[in-house]
Amino acid sequence: MSDQPVDNGKRTWLIASGCAGVVGGVAAAVPFVSSFQPSERARAAGAPVEVDVSNLKPGEKVTVEWRGKPVWIVRRTPEQLAELPKLDPQLADPNSQRKPDELTPEYARNEHRSIKPELLVAVGICSHLGCSPIEKFQPGPQPSLPDDWTGGFLCPCHGSTFDIAGRVYKNKPAPDNLEVPPHMYLSDSRILIGEDKA
Repeated sequence: MSDQPVDNGKRTWLIASGCAGVVGGVAAAVPFVSSFQPSERARAAGAPVEVDVSNLKPGEKVTVEWRGKPVWIVRRTPEQLAELPKLDPQLADPNSQRKPDELTPEYARNEHRSIKPELLVAVGICSHLGCSPIEKFQPGPQPSLPDDWTGGFLCPCHGSTFDIAGRVYKNKPAPDNLEVPPHMYLSDSRILIGEDKA
């Protein structure tokens, strides 16, 4: 072991430059490592969307965006729900049997196509050419609709009609029902769209 005195100035300089090197290395590594993480935009594009429906009144619809698609949440009235079974003979796929895994999760393969009968969650894109249907909840005769209309959705592009459960009527350009996205209830009033228990 050397008996030479320690040069405190040199020691301080070595410690300071060593610390600066570590800080510089971390500063260089952070952007590199974070570049492997998806961007905020990419995360938002596929991320589940949480929706509070506590203020949604019967007969009202709210639209949210999930994966760049409009998703409708409709609180149906008891009268609208009562009409659903009567419409089966007029519908192309009343039991959602066509493309079930693609368009309708198992928990929505029922007459109302939903987990809770009063709340419809559906992607608002027509299965014909990707147009967005418009709500026509008012029953009765209206332009472009039959005289016995009970309420639902009309695609103004080519005239496809869907009932209040998103089921397509027969002899229309749209080949399939509206898609029901994966979703689940976090509470009685909060829905998570884009994820389900499965």
